[in-house]
Amino acid sequence: MPTLDQDQPHPAPRSPTGFRRLTPELLHADRAAEGFAGLPEGVSAPGQLLAAFKAAAPRLGLSPRLVHAVDWLFRFTQPQDWGRGGRPIVWPSAAVQQEALGLSESRVKMVNRALIEAGLITMKDSPNGKRYGRRDPKGRITEAYGFDLSPIAARHAEFVRLAEEARAEREEMGRLRRRATIARNGITQILETATEYGFQDDEWARLARDSRSLAGALRKIERPEEMALGVESLERRQREARERLETLLSVMAAKPSEAVDSDPKGPADRPHQYTYKPSLDPKQDTVIAQEECSAAVGEAVPASPSSARPEPAETGRVLKLHPEELVRLAPRLKPYLRRPDPTWSEIVDAADWLRHDLDVSKPLWGNACLAMGRAQAAIALAIVSTKDPAHFRTTAGGYFHGMVAKAKAGELNLDRTLWTMRRSAGAAPRLRREQGRAVSTPLR
Repeated sequence: MPTLDQDQPHPAPRSPTGFRRLTPELLHADRAAEGFAGLPEGVSAPGQLLAAFKAAAPRLGLSPRLVHAVDWLFRFTQPQDWGRGGRPIVWPSAAVQQEALGLSESRVKMVNRALIEAGLITMKDSPNGKRYGRRDPKGRITEAYGFDLSPIAARHAEFVRLAEEARAEREEMGRLRRRATIARNGITQILETATEYGFQDDEWARLARDSRSLAGALRKIERPEEMALGVESLERRQREARERLETLLSVMAAKPSEAVDSDPKGPADRPHQYTYKPSLDPKQDTVIAQEECSAAVGEAVPASPSSARPEPAETGRVLKLHPEELVRLAPRLKPYLRRPDPTWSEIVDAADWLRHDLDVSKPLWGNACLAMGRAQAAIALAIVSTKDPAHFRTTAGGYFHGMVAKAKAGELNLDRTLWTMRRSAGAAPRLRREQGRAVSTPLR
């Protein structure tokens, strides 16, 4: 009869045993439960633990279903379970849990696994795999197998910190939304005043259109960092519009007979006379080249079709670059885009919004469109937006002015800059992969 060689290792089981899998999350929760020594310092009742957990749940990304499941498990604990020497273990049956949560058996198992993976509970399994427990006449647990809620007590300080961060974020978002409302109302007031005095041109219409679009985008933003960028852009538009209105009103007051019709409420067919040069639609490439570039350098440029550079296909490549990749490399464009797969026209429009944030004047932007073409001008502006403010000798606008000057001299090489940005963007993931391979390589 063959005998087992004791020097040979025992073969691994080839079929599932039914035991719970020991995941890193479960092991971490087990260690937290083993260190349970009662309620944390400063906590006098289990309800405080539950309240801190609920306040931090949104910050942790937990669904309302998981929060409700923890709340329900808390109801089975008693105050003495949370004291020193106790252990908050509860043992409701699977059938009771299904009925209380209104879920199927498989859904309840998914919820329990999610609670374990989130590090909120751990399981104390009985020899027969069933949940049960006993209490003595004083209500203290003498034997229990089921859900161990000790990890929640161990994470109380974390929950408090996350809840405070969430509260501060909500307050900051509230302040930013109030600023956005004030700026939007201010722009509306300026537009109404401009209409009343007959100051109607494409620039005012564009301000109204852009302000509505930006205000609509701000309503969907949930992060303070992105919200702050949008609010600052809206406030900058309000300041610029107010300065323009004040200039027009000053001209009208100085020369009422020449500035505008002295009776803006007069007959509808009476033409208004302007002494200022209206700003034209930035989407008209050749007009931008003629009007804005001449405003920047004081030279007239003929608005012929040959004066504008050919534009690429809307979703094609410019400098071997697709629009989506440019947004990944220059994320400050993202708040001004309506969708994740923009066209080049939408990229150019977003860059025209972004230039306000970088203090790039409209004449300089028109000059850049003439020198590089609209798409490449947008790429150049996006590159400037990725620079740290300390990188500039003067301002971001001054840096962009230098790029435009190089473009006119044929010395601007955006390909090289884009290659460097791609390499920097891919360095971190590549480093993580290399580190992962190094860790996974066994020692010989």
